[in-house]
Amino acid sequence: MPEILPMRFSPFGEAGLHCDAAGARLDHAVQERIWGLAELVSGWSHLREVVPGMNNLLLVYDPAAADFEAMCAAVEQAWSTLDVERREGRIVEIPVRYGGEAGMDIEEVAHHAGLSVGAVAELHAASECTVYCLGSQPGFAYLAGMDERLATPRRKVPRTRVKAGSLVIGGAQTGVISCDSPSGWHIIGRTETKLFDPDREIPILLAPGDRIRFRIDEVRA
Repeated sequence: MPEILPMRFSPFGEAGLHCDAAGARLDHAVQERIWGLAELVSGWSHLREVVPGMNNLLLVYDPAAADFEAMCAAVEQAWSTLDVERREGRIVEIPVRYGGEAGMDIEEVAHHAGLSVGAVAELHAASECTVYCLGSQPGFAYLAGMDERLATPRRKVPRTRVKAGSLVIGGAQTGVISCDSPSGWHIIGRTETKLFDPDREIPILLAPGDRIRFRIDEVRA
């Protein structure tokens, strides 16, 4: 049985508890425990909001029904005894045009990695990424699983507007911008797949546990 990493707790405002798996990198087994814990505590009557993050969890509680110390004790007990089932998310294919005007920063990523533009596209598309959580903007998925050779520090000067559908890399993570917004991540491509569409029956395309496969439609230097 794998070791269960201890939880590290910190207050988040007057009625919030931030729970972090101490010492954890982006670890899929830890993330599955986070998903399981989030589902379990969602049934607690004194919780107002449950927000899973990447190897962490934010709980907002009713301060009239619980306090910080009681919440820490309850979550620690739940975390240490949690029975986790492996989650098999959907496989979602996202077609991408890499480089050129659609991916204006791909040459910078290639230079940082010591690779060609084509190799960057191939390595990126070969990485099956898992949705760990949603946040930042409607439908934006924080992914784990990108090839480590593509990790690139974020831009020193963020752009004030990046179009929805832009495929980006920031540090060791990659993702698809779901709404026009500022971003300091490097743009390496573009997809026509909409991660957020308010006119759809289900506006947000992805869910935690889904597995993303990027498909190369085109590569331009």
